[in-house]
Amino acid sequence: MDQAMQELNQKIDLLTAQVQFLTGQAQIAERQRQERAELMRDVMPIVNDAYRLTVDQLEEVEQYVDLGDLLRLLKRLLHNGRNIEQMLDQMESLMGLAETIGPLTDAVFAKAVDTLAEFEHKGYFTFARNSLQLMDGVVAAFDEGAPAHVSLLALLRQMQDPDVRRGLALTVRVLRAVGAHVGDGVTG
Repeated sequence: MDQAMQELNQKIDLLTAQVQFLTGQAQIAERQRQERAELMRDVMPIVNDAYRLTVDQLEEVEQYVDLGDLLRLLKRLLHNGRNIEQMLDQMESLMGLAETIGPLTDAVFAKAVDTLAEFEHKGYFTFARNSLQLMDGVVAAFDEGAPAHVSLLALLRQMQDPDVRRGLALTVRVLRAVGAHVGDGVTG
C-alpha cells in the first residue's frame, strides 16, 4: 500500500504543477485582455476624433472632388510608383549635395563679404560713385559743345577757376599713380 500511496502523491504533485501552470497562463491571458481593453479605452477617443476630423475635411472639399477623380489619382500613383521612388531618390541626393555644399557656400559667402568690406574700406565703392558723377559731368559738358577755337590766353584764364584746378590736380595724381604702377616697363 505504501507504493500505491507514493504513486498517488506523485500524480497529485503532477496535477498540482499542471494546475499551477494553467492558473499562471490564465492570469497572463487575463492581464493581456485587461491591457487590450485599456488600450481600446484610450485609443477610441483618438480614433473618433480623427474620424470626425476626416469627415469634416472631406465635407469641405466634397464639391471639388469626385470619387472617380480620387480613383484615377490613386491609379496614377500606383502606375508611377517607380518614377515617384526615383524622384524621391533624386531629392534625397540633392539634399545630400546641399548638406555637402552648404559649408562651402558659407565659406564663399563669408569670403565675398570680407572682400566687399575690404573694397569699401579702400574706397572702391566711393570711387565708383564719384566716377559715375564725373562721367555725368563730362557727358553734360560734351552736350554743351566745345568752342571751335580756344586761345592760350582763354585757357590760362580758365586755370583761375577752382573746379579746373581741382580737375587738373586730380588728373595729375591719376597720371602719377598710373606711371608708378607701370614703372620702368614702358620705354619712350
